[in-house]
Amino acid sequence: MRTLPKFPTLRDFLGWSESTGQFQAVSEPISLRHQMTAVHRAVLEAQGPVLRFDHPVTAQGDRLDFPVVVNLFGTARRVAAGLGVTPDGLDELGSFLAALHSPAPPDGLRDALSHWPMLKAALAARPKTVRSAAVQDVVHTGTDVDLSALPVQTHWPGDAGPLITWPVVVTRPYDSDAVDVSRYNAGIYRVQVLNRSRLIMRWLPHRGGAGHHRSWVQRGEKMPVAIVLGADPATLLSAALPLPETVSELSFAGALNGTRPRMIPAKSVPLLVPADAEIVLEGWVSPTDTAPEGPFGDHTGYYNPAEPFPVMHVTAVTHREAPVYLSTYTGRPPDEPAIIGEVFTRLSLPTIRAQIPEVRDLWLPPAACSYRMAIVSIDKRYPGQARRVMMALWGMLPQFSYTKMIVVVDDDIDPSNWDDIAWALATRMDPVRDVMLLENTAMDYLDFASPQPGLAGKMGIDATTKIGSETSREWGEVMRTSDADAAFAADLLGRIMPGLSQ
Repeated sequence: MRTLPKFPTLRDFLGWSESTGQFQAVSEPISLRHQMTAVHRAVLEAQGPVLRFDHPVTAQGDRLDFPVVVNLFGTARRVAAGLGVTPDGLDELGSFLAALHSPAPPDGLRDALSHWPMLKAALAARPKTVRSAAVQDVVHTGTDVDLSALPVQTHWPGDAGPLITWPVVVTRPYDSDAVDVSRYNAGIYRVQVLNRSRLIMRWLPHRGGAGHHRSWVQRGEKMPVAIVLGADPATLLSAALPLPETVSELSFAGALNGTRPRMIPAKSVPLLVPADAEIVLEGWVSPTDTAPEGPFGDHTGYYNPAEPFPVMHVTAVTHREAPVYLSTYTGRPPDEPAIIGEVFTRLSLPTIRAQIPEVRDLWLPPAACSYRMAIVSIDKRYPGQARRVMMALWGMLPQFSYTKMIVVVDDDIDPSNWDDIAWALATRMDPVRDVMLLENTAMDYLDFASPQPGLAGKMGIDATTKIGSETSREWGEVMRTSDADAAFAADLLGRIMPGLSQ
């Protein structure tokens, strides 16, 4: 399935980006406080290259030693490349993910493996433990730990302080062994720097890291944690993918890379960590110690309020010789999470179709924070089908729990074309008959429009053609040019007005 070279390290991916004209080094000193985010946002909006800031500068004017890499996944092409494929290969990868969520029954397993050899690799990949690794070339422990040596950005004027934005946070449950990587969770969470050796872990209750933390809190014990900075692209994206709970993100990343993941024992906590990363922060998260996290600019385009989250005490910092620090920003789309979300939506379509077969296409508008609104096209066959699809998306698929508006259209409508959507709403939807409202449903607590934090309404709009008992009127016939006439027009214009067809 993989069609691009293997990228076992972040540096391999940066090398590929440079060889394909998608990399730019910046030698001019750039401030970590606000300036770097402004440059990154401008380049991302222009669909520009990966940037490496070679001379990051603190707010006090001090130059730091580690260069900063941003905009790694600033285009859909690079997101696909991080998964090992070109954009054309995303559909096949999505079919593989659907098979991973719903493995074939025993009599069909051989056929499934013949189509997706990665299925076996993803389910059975075992990490390879090594004794030495570049990520531990330099080790700081105890009083030598100093997080201020890292070029952590302060992104927005209203931010509370420096914020780590691309960490792969590795945790395990209380009843697991350090060598059992299949029980690990690798998640992307926001991490605030408090001082030289303390961080705040912002993980929401439904996330894997928070669940692991609860298992340690119940025993009154601190939890070992490793924060991986500058992981390989497959690990970064696997940590963000909605994988089945039975599939380890680290093992899945190895399957994407076509190799067993290389792990090494951490220096100060009972965990294995990726051996080929740039930097690892090791430490313990307290069962009781919390601190106010935030405010920080978020994906909604607003600052979220400060709230208490667990504190991590860093006991070791390990890194390569001359490491690079990977960073990004989060804000009103477009940002990297929104671009990654568009690719992940395409990957999830086969999984959604497996549970809701009438779904033909799906679009989550990035401007709507990537998940607050969904446009779904269906193959409509019976009255009430649009409402059934809305309820199925909200009720069956966790990733739609926070989607506050779903618009269902027919399969002759392009769900990613606002003109098509507006036409369907204007000609196929009645506000009284075709709008469904739900009260008191789960919602992202960062949605400030919600009447109560974490609890809000949802709206479903049926913009499909009404059939059967849905209407008592004869429905209009859509006007269409015949294929033959369209071909004739294209041929004629191509001969007499050749510039028009370009």
